[in-house]
Amino acid sequence: MVLTAIGVFKLFKGVVLVAVGIGALRLLNKNVAAEVYRWANAFRVDPGNRYLHLLLERLSIVNEKTLKEFSVGTFFYSALFLTEGTGLLLRKHWAEYFTIIVTGSAIPLEIYELIRRATYVKGIVLVLNVAIVAYLAMTVRRTNS
Repeated sequence: MVLTAIGVFKLFKGVVLVAVGIGALRLLNKNVAAEVYRWANAFRVDPGNRYLHLLLERLSIVNEKTLKEFSVGTFFYSALFLTEGTGLLLRKHWAEYFTIIVTGSAIPLEIYELIRRATYVKGIVLVLNVAIVAYLAMTVRRTNS
């Protein structure tokens, strides 16, 4: 049951990242800030919203090279998540090891980011990933005993 939930969670993250990567590619040759402003208007976001202005300010420096790099990274991580999720759902033993390695390798970066600027979302992601690694490590250990 838990293995299935982890697999579905990994597949969900992979699919979301594929969508984000495709979205980034669709923004090529466009003014990213203007496009986001158009979306904000379509979703009736308050044009005076300070968070919207901060986002638009940051997006104004995004260029084609940055978008391409972002989409490549997004597709790379989506491939990892989709591989993990598929392997876990198919109950492949290698997927447990693979997920422990991939998820565990991100934990130091997540701790660094949490220390640098703590948010509830970063804390929840860290706790979830530590729980996933711990559960899978116990499962692998039990299987090998």
